[in-house]
Amino acid sequence: MAELENIVGPSFLFTDIETRKHYGHDETEDYVFPPAVVVKPANPHEVSTILRFANQNHIPVTTIGGRTGLSGGALSIHQGIGLSMERFNKILQIDEQNLQVTVEPAVITQVLREAVADKGLFYPPDPSSQGSCWIGGNVAENAGGARAVKYGTTKDYVLNLEVVLANGDIIWTGANTLKDSTGYNLTQLMVGSEGTLGVITKIVMKLLPKNTHNVLMLVPFYQAEQACEAVSAIFRAGIVPSALEFMERDAIDWTLQFVEGLSVEVKDGIQAHLLIEVDGNYSEILFSEAEKIMAVVEAFAIDEVLFADTEDQKNALWKMRRSVAEAVKSNSVYKEEDTVVPRYELPRLLSGIKAIGNKYGFRSVCYGHAGDGNLHVNIVKGTMTDEAWKTEVPKGIREIFELTVALKGTLSGEHGIGYVQKNYMNIAFNQSQLLLMKGIKETFDPNGILNPGKIFPDSL
Repeated sequence: MAELENIVGPSFLFTDIETRKHYGHDETEDYVFPPAVVVKPANPHEVSTILRFANQNHIPVTTIGGRTGLSGGALSIHQGIGLSMERFNKILQIDEQNLQVTVEPAVITQVLREAVADKGLFYPPDPSSQGSCWIGGNVAENAGGARAVKYGTTKDYVLNLEVVLANGDIIWTGANTLKDSTGYNLTQLMVGSEGTLGVITKIVMKLLPKNTHNVLMLVPFYQAEQACEAVSAIFRAGIVPSALEFMERDAIDWTLQFVEGLSVEVKDGIQAHLLIEVDGNYSEILFSEAEKIMAVVEAFAIDEVLFADTEDQKNALWKMRRSVAEAVKSNSVYKEEDTVVPRYELPRLLSGIKAIGNKYGFRSVCYGHAGDGNLHVNIVKGTMTDEAWKTEVPKGIREIFELTVALKGTLSGEHGIGYVQKNYMNIAFNQSQLLLMKGIKETFDPNGILNPGKIFPDSL
């Protein structure tokens, strides 16, 4: 403690139980794993000194961001040092000439998006928690969001990273260029590594010019599987929406009860909705694309399509979609699985999830980024007994993941593996693949101090 206090100062070291508990949880179920101590470094040199000390003494270090994660990636399950990055909260440079931004990891994603928008620029990744999640956590988890279907995930925008390694060395992983074929791609290796390979202290990201127009529509379906079928049909018709979101009936009903001021009529018999957006700079092209989408969805059993006419109406629809997870959590403890499959397989995935739920006695609420095949499966505890929650639900989750992989999908599209999914990794990867990943981890972190107990199965 004395050594850490010498590094960060007494004002930025915390050992009281309230602070440790506060930094010992994220949004993953009801888990709380307090670190033994919370430290808040101010600069890369302090991070370097902390890691060098921890590495020499084999002390676990868990990097803690905005704590909005859903896979337990920021939980200090081996106690040790909780490394809060909250003082790294500055946008360092918006380069309008090269369409790039250099940012520290604790900048809130929405703050970054709004700051570059003021310059006429666009940072597309928009996770539902964008109003509270941090850009560093987005990089660590390779976050996506609604607009990933057209614009890609966080990895598609990261050009270069300043990283502190486990031994305290500070490196840059690449170059601030759009192309780089110079050696191994350390930048992309860091993206999605969940704090297990190093601590990110600066991020250089590319930006796009901001679009000026969009069209947003809400399409109600009488059959949820048909809503999933329509997703692939829209792309086969030659349309690439900027967002294509799926919400089944329970997701919308619970959200309308949870969020005050939302007014969306959901008629009896409606099982699911698609929220579809197209964007660009020419309104006549967007209306033409909207007409093509209408021609596709009208081939299915749908009700009247709602076109959002005003910015307020658009914002209300997006607020409804982005509030689903909070609404579900307000009803019950839940487990969220982040399945992703080729989009044509979505109907089979959805029907399989429901059948598995019936088999093991649990209820699921499904929604997600259907345009890129990413379905969030919220398994709700509700009135289930603690014993069934502990023993039966994991069996069902394993079957859901086995189905997902059988459909050529994988375990996580944007939430990461972290603590809660690690023991399912042998479904997606064989022993050789897992050992190869473990070897990379050991090269970067031979003493195993960085976010231990994450990603890799306990039995590996």
